[in-house]
Amino acid sequence: MRISNMLSTNSLEMLSGDSRVSQDSYFLLSVLTSFYNAEDESNLLLPKLPTLPKNYSNTSKIFSEENSDEIIKLLGDVRLNILVLGGSSGFIELYAYGMFKIARVTGIAGTCLALCLSSDLKSLSVVTEVSTSGASEVSYFQLETNLLYSFLPEVTRMARKFTHISALLQYINLSLTCMCEAWEEILMQMDSRLTKFVQEKNTTTSVQDEFMHLLLWGKASAELQTLLMNQLTVKGLKKLGQSIESSYSSIQKLVISHLQSGSESLLYHLSELKGMASWKQKYEPLGLDAAGIEDAITAVGSFILKANELLQVIDSSMKNFKAFFRWLYVAMLRMTEDHVLPELNKVMTQKDITFVAEFLTEHFNEAPDLYNRKGKYFNVERVGQYLKDEDDDLVSPPNTEGNQWYDFLQNSSYLKESPLLFPYYPRKSLHFVKRRMENIIDQCLQKPADVIGKSMNQAICIPLYRDTRSEDSARRLFKFPFLWNNKTSNLHYLLFTILEDSLYKMCILRRHTDISQSVSNGLIAIKFGSFTYATTEKVRRSIYSCLDAQFYDDETVTVVLKDTIGREGRDRLLVQLPLSLVYNSEDSAEYQFTGTYSTRLDEQCSAIPTRTLHFEKHWRLLESMKAQYVAGNGFRKVSCVLSSNLRHVRVFEMDIDDEWELDESSDEEEEASNKPVKIKEEVLSESEAENQQAGVAALAPEIVIKVEKLDPELDS
Repeated sequence: MRISNMLSTNSLEMLSGDSRVSQDSYFLLSVLTSFYNAEDESNLLLPKLPTLPKNYSNTSKIFSEENSDEIIKLLGDVRLNILVLGGSSGFIELYAYGMFKIARVTGIAGTCLALCLSSDLKSLSVVTEVSTSGASEVSYFQLETNLLYSFLPEVTRMARKFTHISALLQYINLSLTCMCEAWEEILMQMDSRLTKFVQEKNTTTSVQDEFMHLLLWGKASAELQTLLMNQLTVKGLKKLGQSIESSYSSIQKLVISHLQSGSESLLYHLSELKGMASWKQKYEPLGLDAAGIEDAITAVGSFILKANELLQVIDSSMKNFKAFFRWLYVAMLRMTEDHVLPELNKVMTQKDITFVAEFLTEHFNEAPDLYNRKGKYFNVERVGQYLKDEDDDLVSPPNTEGNQWYDFLQNSSYLKESPLLFPYYPRKSLHFVKRRMENIIDQCLQKPADVIGKSMNQAICIPLYRDTRSEDSARRLFKFPFLWNNKTSNLHYLLFTILEDSLYKMCILRRHTDISQSVSNGLIAIKFGSFTYATTEKVRRSIYSCLDAQFYDDETVTVVLKDTIGREGRDRLLVQLPLSLVYNSEDSAEYQFTGTYSTRLDEQCSAIPTRTLHFEKHWRLLESMKAQYVAGNGFRKVSCVLSSNLRHVRVFEMDIDDEWELDESSDEEEEASNKPVKIKEEVLSESEAENQQAGVAALAPEIVIKVEKLDPELDS
């Protein structure tokens, strides 16, 4: 998969008017301007999201205390940055802040080899490869992205909202994951023990009657006593009670502090997004739909209602279990004739008896239908059903009988269908309502991606060359072609090679980011002539084939060359190619492409102007290494060279002055010079090597990076 990252500054729309405009018009203009340019105030109006506990899932560390500041910084970034993704699936996707999809371009033929979105958002350059009959045809496309350019402030504001919403959905999902982890399987022991008791008992008395008899008369049947003393046990009952209290308390805290906070923040951002969609002049062209956002708001409201219902169930269960276990614990101690603590050995009041009796009546009814569905006769534990990711209805939904408000809504057809009330799903789990909410929000936010994607039209198509080389997927990641966007001059550059006379000649194609504008010297080929050693002034002349090249910065290209007649171990060169040598205004008219862009470029090599360059500096002989690939970073002042077998790496510091002497030895000299050079070659440390190995191993398991100590004599 090819990835391109673009960072553009968020420009603000300028509003101006005639000098004769009235004072009221100026006032209105000022109000609109301040509203339109207003910063996101969610950090002022919403409380800070609590960090997720560390003792749960590893995924919760995404929102841990260490990372929360970085996420807040990302969500508060006023600049729009877009991650562009493309592969072999026939489409290209654009993600705002690398998190939320804001565009999807379909109909891309072949596999994307390179992608580059211009910093002014006017065009997207794409290089694709279509395989036919054992060979691949590589082409260059330029897509118009005028909708992104024309509505940059609106896209930026909308993208920030989308990113907030995407992050909050992830936060809610992780909170629910922590809640599921807080719920323990031990809580199901009561259900399983009672089910086994039903299957093994010989009497016709129901389980509920057995416990009622123990409650009223203080005596248990022999079978119930066996269940309590041999299977449940006093120690097991105490542990079960503690587990239920601990688990329910943890879930309750997660619902109140995390799930509800995230849901309320999500509701706020969706409401703001709905307000943006109501400004149709600005946001309707981007596909923002107010009706769809309203559906999303309603779905979030239903999720909040279900979370509140879970809180009520937890609160009720904690009270019921506490009273039930206290009574049963004392009863079991008396069966064993153990000492009962004075604080527990209290006479039960009529209220206490009634409370436990109601609990037994509600929770200890045998349900044959439930056994057919879940393999158990009882559902004493009511919280776990809300956390199961199932489409089935709740085993024990809340009892709505006697609820006056619920009955009132059910009897009123107007209120039942009112958009002012959030729909309620009493028979569905929290997971089900959450998935429904996510699906509705995804559908709501998918429309802008479709609208923006369809607005990107192919404006230019240039077939480049036919490639018969077959390389594995790992090497394709490092291979030509290479795209670059010059933010200063608003130009797209494409580096690629064309096979001519068994040599790969580097070509540079450049196009203006604005489709309507042209650029001189749009296509030029580079021939590397000679290289002069700085100290000895000896000239190295040979025939060179370009292996790889990448832009080091806007003004320089880093190139790896192969000397086709040089001896092994001294046949690779690292070159810094200044573009000022390529594009010379004095003789630019002599280097104009005379062919046509509608025909494949490798079929008209003679029409491509070729400039031969000679170097007296800015080059280095790469000894004892079959260098094949290069990556440069002008901001970090480094270049990295990778061997053809993907096992050897050399890193060079490139921050040097104009006297860049890369190699002072000649081909006639077997012994290296002892004089130092001004480029610094680094050897990766063991920890860095391990990181490199892990990264490449994840890409291709058979690749192992071998880091070698360089011979000091070869580093001269």
